[in-house]
Amino acid sequence: MLIARVIGNVVATQKNQRYEGTRVMLCRQITPEGADMDYTCLALDSVSSGEGDTVIIAQEGWSASTAATGRPGAAIDSAIVGVVDTIDLYDK
Repeated sequence: MLIARVIGNVVATQKNQRYEGTRVMLCRQITPEGADMDYTCLALDSVSSGEGDTVIIAQEGWSASTAATGRPGAAIDSAIVGVVDTIDLYDK
C-alpha cells in the first residue's frame, strides 16, 4: 500500500468490459508529511475520490481487483481503497 495524492482523472472512451463503471485516476505518491515523490501511477477508484484528495492505494492484484470492480479476476495493478482525512506523526 502507498499514500498518494490524486492529481487527475483519465478519460477512456473504450475500456475492457470488466472496468465498466469505474474511474481511472492519476495519482502521485507522497511522503507522510505530504511532500511529492517521483512515483506516479494510474489507479482505479473504488471510493469516489477526487482531484486533490490524499488516498490509500492497494498495489496487489487480488486486493486491487476486488476493491475496484467488486469481483476478483480483473487485471488491475492499483486501486484506490481509501481517502485519508489526516495523518498523525509521532515524535521520535
